[in-house]
Amino acid sequence: MAENREKRTVRIGTRKSALAVVQTRLVAEAIEKTCSRAKAELVTRETMGDRILNKPLLEFGGKGVFVSEFEQGLTDGTIDLAVHSAKDMPMELGEGLAILAVPEREDPRDVLVVRKGTVLSGRDEVVVGTSSPRRAVQIRELGSKLWDRAAVRCEVLRGNVNTRLRKLGEGGYDAIILAAAGLKRLGFLDSREEVSQGEFQEDGRFFQYQYLDCESFIPAGGQGILAVEGRESDEEIREICGRLEDRDARICLETERKVLRLLNAGCHEPIGVYTRMAETGEIELFGICGRGGIIRRTHRKAAAELAGELAEAAAAELAGEMEMPTAGEPAGRRVSVGQTGELPENGQETSRKTERSS
Repeated sequence: MAENREKRTVRIGTRKSALAVVQTRLVAEAIEKTCSRAKAELVTRETMGDRILNKPLLEFGGKGVFVSEFEQGLTDGTIDLAVHSAKDMPMELGEGLAILAVPEREDPRDVLVVRKGTVLSGRDEVVVGTSSPRRAVQIRELGSKLWDRAAVRCEVLRGNVNTRLRKLGEGGYDAIILAAAGLKRLGFLDSREEVSQGEFQEDGRFFQYQYLDCESFIPAGGQGILAVEGRESDEEIREICGRLEDRDARICLETERKVLRLLNAGCHEPIGVYTRMAETGEIELFGICGRGGIIRRTHRKAAAELAGELAEAAAAELAGEMEMPTAGEPAGRRVSVGQTGELPENGQETSRKTERSS
C-alpha cells in the first residue's frame, strides 16, 4: 500500500474517439512499463473538432481545434500530458508547453479503402471521400492511373475512423482515404509490412484496402507519429516522458514540422512532407506543395546532422523560391528531384514536367 501512495499519478488528456483512446492507452502503458513509480490515468474530453463534423477544418479554426482545449488543461494543471496525432498539431504550441516525448513512428502511409467487391475501373467518375487538400490533389492524379482515366471528384468527409467507414459502407462514397497508422492501431489492418493490400470488416461491413506508398502519395507532416505534450517546467513528468523517446522519430518529426513552419502551412493547402532515416545515417525527404496555381514536388537527402538545412532547402524548393543542392552535397552531386505541374481552380493537376539536375 505504501508503494501505491508513492506513485505519481500522470493524468493524460485524450479525445473520446476510439482511436484517440487507443493511442493514449499506448502511451499510458508505456509510461507504466518504463517507470514503476508512475500510474497513468486517462482524462477524456470532447474538442470543437469532434463536435463540428459538417464543415472542413479550415472553416472553423484549422488543426488547432483538436489541441487547444488540451493545452488549456495543461496550462491550468487539470492534466499532466496530452497525446496528439502529430499531424494534427499546430506549428505554435501554447506558452510553457513542449512536445516532451516522440515514441516510435507507426506506419506513415495513407490507405485507399473501398467496399468489398467494388470495381472502379471503367467508371466515368469516382467519388472519393476526403477533406484533405493534400489527399485530394494526389488522388486526382493517381486515380486517373488506377481507374482508367476516370474523373475523380472529392467530397468532404470528416468524423472518426468508424464514422468514415460507416459512411463508405452506406454508399456515400466510392472510396475513402485514411491513415494506415490509425487503422493499424485499431486492429483493422495486417501489421506485416510486406502486405500491400487486403480486406477487413467493421460493424458487419466488409472493405478492401490498398496502401499508397509514401514516395508518390506523400503523407502529412508527422503522420504516424504520436506527440506527447506537457509542461516544460514539470521536471518529473519530463523525466518520465524521456523514457518513451525514439531518436529517429524525433528527428523526422522536427524536420517535417520545420518544412511546414517555413511554408506557413495550414490545413487549407495541399502540402505534404515525409522523412525517413536510412541505415547509412542519412535522412531522406519527400515533399509536395500546391500553391499559386502550381504543384511542386521535391526529393532530397542529407546527413542526419544536417536535417535542419535539408528542411530549409526543401521548403525553399517547394515554395518556388529556388532550386538548390541537397544540404551537404556539392552542386555537381545534387540528388534532389524537383517536379512541377499546373493546378487549376478545381485543384486537379493537369500537366507535369520533371526537372532533374546534372
